[in-house]
Amino acid sequence: MNIKSIITCVALMAATLTSTAQTKHTFALGDSSFVLDGKPFQMISGEMHCARIPKEYWRDRMRMAKAMGLNTVGTYIFWNAHEEKQGKYDFSGNNNIAEFIKTAQQEGLWVVLRPSPYACAEWEFGGYPSWLLKDSTVKVRSKDPRFIDAYKKYIAQLAKQLVPLQITHGGNIVMVQIENEYGSYSDDKSYMDLNRKIFREAGFDGILFTCDGADQMPKGYLPGYLPAVNGLDDPAAVKQLINKYHNNKGPYYIAEWYPGWFDHWGEKHAHTDAAADAAKLEKILAAGISINMYMFHGGTTRGFMNGANMNRTEPYAPHVSSYDYDAPLDESGNPTEKFIKFREVIAKHLPAGKQLPPVPAKKAVMAINDIKLTAYSSVFDNLPKPVEAQKTMTFEALDQAYGFLLYRTQISKGGLLKLDALRDYAQVYINGKKVAVLDRRLKQDSVLLKNVPANAVLDILTENNGRINYGPYLTDNTHGITKQVTLAGEVVSNWKMYRLPFESLAGFKFSAKNISNDLPALYKGTFTLDSVADTYLDMRGFGKGFVFLNGHNLGKYWNIGPQQTIYIPSVWLKKGKNDICVFDQLKNGHTTISSLKAPILDQNPATK
Repeated sequence: MNIKSIITCVALMAATLTSTAQTKHTFALGDSSFVLDGKPFQMISGEMHCARIPKEYWRDRMRMAKAMGLNTVGTYIFWNAHEEKQGKYDFSGNNNIAEFIKTAQQEGLWVVLRPSPYACAEWEFGGYPSWLLKDSTVKVRSKDPRFIDAYKKYIAQLAKQLVPLQITHGGNIVMVQIENEYGSYSDDKSYMDLNRKIFREAGFDGILFTCDGADQMPKGYLPGYLPAVNGLDDPAAVKQLINKYHNNKGPYYIAEWYPGWFDHWGEKHAHTDAAADAAKLEKILAAGISINMYMFHGGTTRGFMNGANMNRTEPYAPHVSSYDYDAPLDESGNPTEKFIKFREVIAKHLPAGKQLPPVPAKKAVMAINDIKLTAYSSVFDNLPKPVEAQKTMTFEALDQAYGFLLYRTQISKGGLLKLDALRDYAQVYINGKKVAVLDRRLKQDSVLLKNVPANAVLDILTENNGRINYGPYLTDNTHGITKQVTLAGEVVSNWKMYRLPFESLAGFKFSAKNISNDLPALYKGTFTLDSVADTYLDMRGFGKGFVFLNGHNLGKYWNIGPQQTIYIPSVWLKKGKNDICVFDQLKNGHTTISSLKAPILDQNPATK
């Protein structure tokens, strides 16, 4: 090719890119449907969250969405993923929400943005950062000026990432949700309008909407803005409800339709019938109603970011790390029976002449047998410098968001040991011997100590099992021992507190001597691979803890189930040497670990 041809080619490419960049669509609310570029548009959407999917798989999951027939992606944004430390913002790597949305645009998908900043979503503290709890007088989800100031600063940073990606600016974000299911929490319309104002001032100039459950919509909707409904799938009821709160007109949008559900530790795995769900979907689409499936693909809640439920009639219930959700696309991105049946339904509602792309092949899987765990570290032998105080302090008071906190003191008598307002899980040791496990799920907070020698060391290892993400206790979410410790009715004082956030494994010293006592420990190994594929760590021989693989915190495991495996995406494995480290607080003496070709998400072998 000569220089003239090259110049011509470059000019043509530049012209094409300029033309593409200048393509501007319009999106509006019609009386009965959404209107895209002046034509009726039925939104067939599915929820996915960038933080729950490895960045390397975002495009694959979106292509799967297209293959099922979706034209839109709904996505929550988690404040605590982007501002874990106050004033320090992270929009890189798996937190690169702008790239997630641009990838959707490249794959021909519109986006419904749900930045709230309260998300629920079975996510730690509903997406709020834990530092909002450090001052116990600050009230989140209210007009408290201190909360609003932090909220505005965060939204201003988020706006820098996302305002240019709105459809009004040539992007693919068609709508932005303000707040989230607010009617289930309160009914302050002035607070809702303040949310609207914050988003408008930040530059979100497109369509804003709210969403609530049917019974909560009267409290949660904002007059003048589209009220979408969650959890209602009777077409006539959907239209009647939205008409009532939107000037007797649509468009009609189900912001969360549930063809699946989440799991709690110690409970049965959720499952819904694919054929029954497909029949519901057919009725909804036939009625011209737009829909967002929650979830289309759930992925995995990595690290310590799972949330929990609790209300006035049901006890504390933390969520598992797997966010499979019994969704059309499973945890590892493979199509399920629901995917196939939903695809068949959606295909009947496509515009004339349009066909769905073929369904991509299932991902390759592998099993890895007998990975040797050859180095060991007792956590109590690797404690950091403590904070000393007369009274116990919370995670938040110690500027710790997640993980574990060890409380240590000395006692010289027995009696009833009571941890007042324990959040959420504790193991009690006397002179290094475990004497009790206390679990908030089971409303356990005390143990009778007997035969305690003089000057005995009392250790209480507490774990944040996940802050509440939904319900009336959202604002009461401090963690650790949140009030006091009493022994035989007297307050125990003179505490040393050791922060164990496990942000990494730096600082832990390992040896070749295995762990044979009751103390929590780390078990480390290496293994070599000639090729990589998706796989599932088999945790059935372990107790309770988490796993690091090649620097990634894969998430939690707990032998009470129902989740018994941890999904490992192939992109987090390496050809050659791989490093794995398992933390176990309940069982000891581990020497091997293996992985399977399929997940186990539905076993509850333990009784507690």
